Amino acid sequence: MSAQLRAAGALSPLARRAAVRAVRQFHQFPTGGIQRADGIGRVVRKPSRFPANAYHNAVIVRNASFARVLPKLVVKFARIPALFGGLMVGGVAWIQYQAIQVSNSASEMFGNMKDTVTTTASGLWGSAVDIAEQTKRGWDSKKEQMEMPEWLSNLLQKEEGSGAGSGGSGGPEPPKQSRVGVVGAASASAAAYGYDQSAEDDERTPEEAAKDDHMMHITKMMIEIRNLLHKVGQSNTVTLPAIVVIGSQSSGKSSVLEAIVGHEFLPKGSNMITRRPIELTLVNDPGARTDYAEFPDLGLHRITDFSLVQKNLTELNMSVPESECVSDDPIHLVIHSPRVPDLSLIDLPGYIQVAGENQPRELKRKISELCDKYIRGPNIILAISAADVDLANSTALQASRRVDPRGERTIGVITKMDLVDAEKGAAILLDKQYPLRLGYVGVISKLPQSTGLFKRDTGNLLATISRNEKTYFNQRPELFGPDAKVNTGVVTLRKKLMQVLEHQMSSKLQVTQDAIQRELEETSYQFKVQYNEEPMTAEAYLAASLDDFKHLFHKYASTFGRPQMHELLKDALDQRVLDQLAARYWNKPISDLLPALPEPDNIADLPKADPKSHYWHLQLDTAASGLTRLGVGRLATTVVSSAIQNSVEQLINKSAFSKHPSARQVISEAAATVLADRSYTTSDGIEFSLKPYKYEVDIQPQEWAQGREHVAGVLKTELDHCQAAMKQLENVVGGRKKLKEVMTFVDKARRGEIHVEGETRNGAGGFSAALLAKGREAVFLRDRADIINMRMLAVKSRQCKSLENKYYCPEVFLDAVATKLTQTAVLFLNVEMLNDFYARFPREVETKLGEAMLGGGLDRFAREDPRIKRHLDLIRRKELLELVLSKIDSLTRLDGGNRDEREGRFGLKRPTGSGGRRGYLFN
Repeated sequence: MSAQLRAAGALSPLARRAAVRAVRQFHQFPTGGIQRADGIGRVVRKPSRFPANAYHNAVIVRNASFARVLPKLVVKFARIPALFGGLMVGGVAWIQYQAIQVSNSASEMFGNMKDTVTTTASGLWGSAVDIAEQTKRGWDSKKEQMEMPEWLSNLLQKEEGSGAGSGGSGGPEPPKQSRVGVVGAASASAAAYGYDQSAEDDERTPEEAAKDDHMMHITKMMIEIRNLLHKVGQSNTVTLPAIVVIGSQSSGKSSVLEAIVGHEFLPKGSNMITRRPIELTLVNDPGARTDYAEFPDLGLHRITDFSLVQKNLTELNMSVPESECVSDDPIHLVIHSPRVPDLSLIDLPGYIQVAGENQPRELKRKISELCDKYIRGPNIILAISAADVDLANSTALQASRRVDPRGERTIGVITKMDLVDAEKGAAILLDKQYPLRLGYVGVISKLPQSTGLFKRDTGNLLATISRNEKTYFNQRPELFGPDAKVNTGVVTLRKKLMQVLEHQMSSKLQVTQDAIQRELEETSYQFKVQYNEEPMTAEAYLAASLDDFKHLFHKYASTFGRPQMHELLKDALDQRVLDQLAARYWNKPISDLLPALPEPDNIADLPKADPKSHYWHLQLDTAASGLTRLGVGRLATTVVSSAIQNSVEQLINKSAFSKHPSARQVISEAAATVLADRSYTTSDGIEFSLKPYKYEVDIQPQEWAQGREHVAGVLKTELDHCQAAMKQLENVVGGRKKLKEVMTFVDKARRGEIHVEGETRNGAGGFSAALLAKGREAVFLRDRADIINMRMLAVKSRQCKSLENKYYCPEVFLDAVATKLTQTAVLFLNVEMLNDFYARFPREVETKLGEAMLGGGLDRFAREDPRIKRHLDLIRRKELLELVLSKIDSLTRLDGGNRDEREGRFGLKRPTGSGGRRGYLFN
């Protein structure tokens, strides 16, 4: 064998071991690793020819393992650091981005804190300066009034001379204007315009800021006048304009209003959320520490969480059913803030083009009619249109053109300016095809979406929107800059609304004043003719009604005392005496037609019974014990309390409170409270005093005689009741003859003359079951009347004249016992309950009525009486008209001649047709 063959044979086991190791590596490494499974499979599956190719195969395996696999392995490992490096770079970039966001948020927070601290410090400094100035003025005034010593006068003159001479030869130097005073004067209008919470700088001069503050004060007074006019009545001539916001759905109307207010508070949704007008009054309140809202009609005040305002508005709007969708019942909302202008706004449902599937077909017409009702003169129209919609298709401008064809009281607001090209947006604001005298204002009122790690704070909504607007509009200064003569931004819109509202109110104020004067003259005439100018207030009416009720109560107290309580309680115990007699001595109701069982001890045999009869002694003792142990204390307090309560109701019916259900309930509850407070104590005291009678009752001869006389009347009354019941049965059955036939059948059955196997549902003996029931009742009443007649004769007999025969006369004895119980109980009732009630009840009524009159209850109470309501309404109308006239006069005296300059600044023209009127308010 050659050396080569021996070498090949020697190496073949080595090649086989290499193949085996390759197979083991295939099982050890995961699929898809650096040495892929398919490659290794191919190596394993290579055919090996023995012995010639064994050496060749071994060399091929080594080449595959090192020459081809190693470079790929290097490339694979080179990719791993690159992957981790890329991830690291991306992570660092992301952390840096979030850090920038945190920095921006912190900067914004720091800016807000800085503004707050600056405002607070300015306010404190201004207050200190005012106190110092007031102190100085007071000292100067006091110094002029009091006589000072000569040495003190000389000293003060020297000080004043030295102060004046310090100016040098040039004469006295004029005092420098305090910068704090200028800042304080400008702060109010700056906050209202939104400079302190926006990205814009206040470029006004101190004089312009002071004039704007003066205009704000004028506007506030006119809005107060307008709110008073709303309370006056229904006259359309007595009114002042408001700003009515109209626009189609999705035009950005809600976003504009929220930007003006600075809070998100309007209801949001996709299914016609605004269904009622929202009359929104913004009140600039520099003293408010935080913004808050009020719903005057609902009695909700100082709501600082505007998400609750949004929730309440949503619920109030959704109270209108979907079948109606809109209602003209307005929602009144007032928002107080130092950062809002004094404005009167009315938000209306948005116009629609097509009614939805679940909406009424006439919804479009209803919305249009509702909006037309509010956009009539003299109201100012704020027509909202989106920039991405052609103005020719603007529903708001079409509606305003119908009622304001010349565009004299319409302000156009173009929203979504960032959704169109800047050139197109600027052209819309300069639009000449649909000109408006008050012009257009472009805004981007939609709150920008937050993309950072932290949610953007919406508490400073105006600042966020203003910053976003400034960023957008400053990109094209040639189109939206100061020289472009266009109005942009929510801050500009707020200023324009204040100026236009003040101007429109001023132009209508003289007409309003004349109308108010006429209304006042008519109201004064009606007040004189109908009520002879007699003053009336709710407090006076309540006091007069309460005095009248007290007078009636004192009169009642003088007529209700111990005798009346004795009579009430004795009547109640007389019924208990009759109950004991019926249970122990008299006949029982008839329940069937079976023969009556014989009675060994019949009440008819009582006059001739054995004086020592154990049965009759036991019957009387048991009846007396039942009478004394029935709970006289609780019975007495219940009877007297019910009587007093009924008397109080009768007193209310005779008083002025009869027309007031709420007051009637309060007085009744006051009486029940006072009586209940003493009920348990009085009842317990009565039971304690009656404790000896539960064992033995000692009756005196005089008490026996009185009982004998009284019980005869009680029995006579019971007999009358039996006869009345019998008469009623005759009427029900159909006459005396019919009833007598039934009674005869019942008597025969009970005597055993007629055998009745049993009553069925159909009756027996030719009589129905109902008729037989009436017959049994009639027989019972007849027998009861016979017994009472018999006992009345027995009571009047000689046998019942003596106390020793009490077992023969149980009626007399039980009556005498009831009389003793009544006398003892009345003593406690008079002391423990009645006197306490007379002392406490008037005070309790005053207290309860006072509590019920809180929170507007007094006015509601007085207006429950129609006569008093008309009287109060007339007086209130007269007072409101006088108050409005006084405010208008104050406004006239307060205002100066600054109208021309303001009109030149704001682009407003003076209305013509009324010349020579004093002050800019009436020009």
